Amino acid sequence: MNTFIWRGALKHRNYRIFFLGQGVSLVGSWMQIVSVAWLTYRLTNSAVLLGFVVFASQFPSFLLSSLAGVFADRINRRLILLVTQALAMLQALVLAYLSFSGKITIPYIIGLSIFLGLVNAFDMPVRQAFVADLVKDLRDLNQAIALNSFLFNAARLVGPTIAGILIALAGEGVCFLVNGISFMAVLVALFYIDSSNHFLKNKEIPFVRQLQEGVAYAFGHPRIRGLLLQVCVVSLTGMSYTILMPVFARDILSGGASTLGFLLAAVGLGALVATLKFSLRKGNSNFEQVILESAIIFGLSMVTLAFVRNLLFSLVLLACVGYGVMAQTVSANSLIQSLVDDDKRGRVMSLYTAAFMGINPLGSLLNGWLASRIGVLFTLGLNGIVGILATGALSWLIFGKKLTKPNFR
Repeated sequence: MNTFIWRGALKHRNYRIFFLGQGVSLVGSWMQIVSVAWLTYRLTNSAVLLGFVVFASQFPSFLLSSLAGVFADRINRRLILLVTQALAMLQALVLAYLSFSGKITIPYIIGLSIFLGLVNAFDMPVRQAFVADLVKDLRDLNQAIALNSFLFNAARLVGPTIAGILIALAGEGVCFLVNGISFMAVLVALFYIDSSNHFLKNKEIPFVRQLQEGVAYAFGHPRIRGLLLQVCVVSLTGMSYTILMPVFARDILSGGASTLGFLLAAVGLGALVATLKFSLRKGNSNFEQVILESAIIFGLSMVTLAFVRNLLFSLVLLACVGYGVMAQTVSANSLIQSLVDDDKRGRVMSLYTAAFMGINPLGSLLNGWLASRIGVLFTLGLNGIVGILATGALSWLIFGKKLTKPNFR
């Protein structure tokens, strides 16, 4: 009936507008991520400080996202996103000014990273819950989640490539400026979205009680609890390794900023393939099985990467890593969204954000410390081994008899 399955999600006007606005903004965001990482390593030559900058930018999500989830279930989500996106734009423009003026230092980078982390602690869980508001028809929700992941990873493919070239030609400041300007696209989109149905009905319930209800609900549901733990594993092993990519690019492959851009773009390409695959599949797509199979793909690719000194082979392996991580993430997100009650969606997705983004900074610190002790290659291999073993154990506990022998067709 419908040869292009995405049309189910994109037929919703509000979602379509938000999708287009995010598409522009996310490219700028990925340009900034690459630029901050390269600038930090260029100024310090320290994998530990590189990990600390990532920690500073993401740990607030671990601390505050549960509170943000309560706000997401009490306040107009569109209004929250207008504020958070405006603040993120301000942070990017301040970074641009400091870079162009030659005043940029590590304390400024850390301080502005903490500021952005505080903004994202509220932005990310609200954005996750906002998708369900925009789509309305839950039959299209899985497609919308997959489309969001597609958009994120398309930007992850394009943004780092552009950033690597611009850094080599003009420096990091240009990337920060482009990111700041790109936020205008999502702000304009949010203004045009019809917000009449985006008010939640829980204001009469005390704030603290709502927070307690959300945590009790999520951890009292065996499958949601298990999936949140699975997301923690993905964040620890499959996300935080990226802080080592500047070290890998410069010290292992003897490359520059453009090499770093290509490496991160390869991860984005693999993740993009995963989201395309999910978008074109119908129903729930046996997500339980996909999580286990994707963890094996991720782990084996990461272990192999530890023995590689060639750029082309590294790009292929990192594309496989990106595929494995994204397939696990989309599967867990889709399963959680399909299980959660709508009036608790914001709070549960805030716990998802805490698991996904909040564990990452701890992993970044750990990866930076391990790389300084045992080297970047051994650290990458260790991530792959832990990812396979932990995911296998958790998958058995969560899904049990539903799992069969992995099938990689």
